[in-house]
Amino acid sequence: MAGKLPFSVPKGKRAIGRPSPRLSFTFPKIAMQKSALLVLLCALSTLGGYAQRPRQLVYTSDIDNFWVAYDSIRTTTDSAKQLRYLNRYYIDKGTAGLRAFMEVKQYTPQEWVNSIRQYPRFWNSIRPNTQLAKTAANDIEPYLKKLAALYPALRPAGLYFTIGALRSSGTTKADMVLIGAEMATGNPGIDFSEFPTNTQAFLSRYFKSQPLKNLVVLNVHEYVHTQEKGPPESDLLAQALYEGTCDLVAELVTGKLPLLPYVAYGPAHEAELKEQFKRDMFAPYLRNWFYNQLSDDPHHVPDLGYYMGYAICKAYYQRAKNKKEAVRQLLELDYTDAKAVEALLRASAYYPALPGKEQLLAAYEQSRPRVTNVTPTIPVDGLLDASVKEIRIEFSAVMAPYTGTDYGSGGKAEWPVAGRGSFTPDKKSYVYPVALQPGRTYSFLLNGGGFRSADGRPLVAYEVKFKTREQ
Repeated sequence: MAGKLPFSVPKGKRAIGRPSPRLSFTFPKIAMQKSALLVLLCALSTLGGYAQRPRQLVYTSDIDNFWVAYDSIRTTTDSAKQLRYLNRYYIDKGTAGLRAFMEVKQYTPQEWVNSIRQYPRFWNSIRPNTQLAKTAANDIEPYLKKLAALYPALRPAGLYFTIGALRSSGTTKADMVLIGAEMATGNPGIDFSEFPTNTQAFLSRYFKSQPLKNLVVLNVHEYVHTQEKGPPESDLLAQALYEGTCDLVAELVTGKLPLLPYVAYGPAHEAELKEQFKRDMFAPYLRNWFYNQLSDDPHHVPDLGYYMGYAICKAYYQRAKNKKEAVRQLLELDYTDAKAVEALLRASAYYPALPGKEQLLAAYEQSRPRVTNVTPTIPVDGLLDASVKEIRIEFSAVMAPYTGTDYGSGGKAEWPVAGRGSFTPDKKSYVYPVALQPGRTYSFLLNGGGFRSADGRPLVAYEVKFKTREQ
């Protein structure tokens, strides 16, 4: 569920196909004679039918360590001292889960220091809530027992409650569930007034969902991720099912879904979402459906890919005659195998008459916006006058207010852009200011990771490349 927070970055890789750790049992000490051996064999036989529960290991020391570091940092304005305090009292004393969280989310010590300096009102308001994570952790074990009964092959995982730098409420790495308590324990009373406007809008919606009340569901969701083969690196469909399986299993175990906007919005708009998802499902671009929390639109509902994955997995589960076997199949699906993922989709019958993958991909590519014109027009000889001050790019569709410009094939040496560009009022063109010199080659690239149409389709990448005339 890590993609649900501000400044989100893709989830870290989780181990694929790792061996199951052994669960240990304690037996009475007896002489290993023939009769004793028979007793042991009988005991093992009896235990064979028992749904073994995972060895739950909950770690909360990172929370206390963080606040020791925080208090020390607040005693000085010396940035070097602040960084030393953060490292000494938090990072150096951190659990294996904190180190994993830093790796997965690419956190740096400086990022924590910057956040503490910029958002003191936020940190002071969230502080009491983070201590509640320790109590909430005790509520998780009964649900893990239910999970083990539902899926007897469940492997143990450690649960680490840490303090992140405002980019994730929860994620996993290998056999570790990693919770960012500064996000996972929020509520509507948290002070986020110091953040940028669009971040405030997201945090307002997010904290209204009462994350602290979601903590058990969040932990079960993330625990399920430790059992899956993934994360996927193929397409939207795989990512949706990878997350949807966790929401479905968490619901089966806890009787609840997370109190997040997509859970309420999805069923009310399912027909519309279903068609949109069909259009996008085999594409590698996820931004329309995941990791899209920040928006200036007050009605924006992020992470609808979670709902679509849940809806498909639920359809698969409901069609299955053997429900427990259906859960096993969902948990053991190789989400990195695009063919296996597509086969599960079709078996769910969520789309009764689904066109072939190639047909859907072709339609998706055809629908993407393209660059239709460059002004000034680059002549046949490819030479522009060095006096040109602007380059205007026209698109085939109305564009969203996002951009993505990279070095072209010539790298930094051929970069002509001089300052920030802007969209025209109709959002169908973008104007770059340029600074050119005679007799030079220039290039830059418009990428689909940034530029996209108003309906979220990524731009077909386009390189602008030209030379300037000699004086």
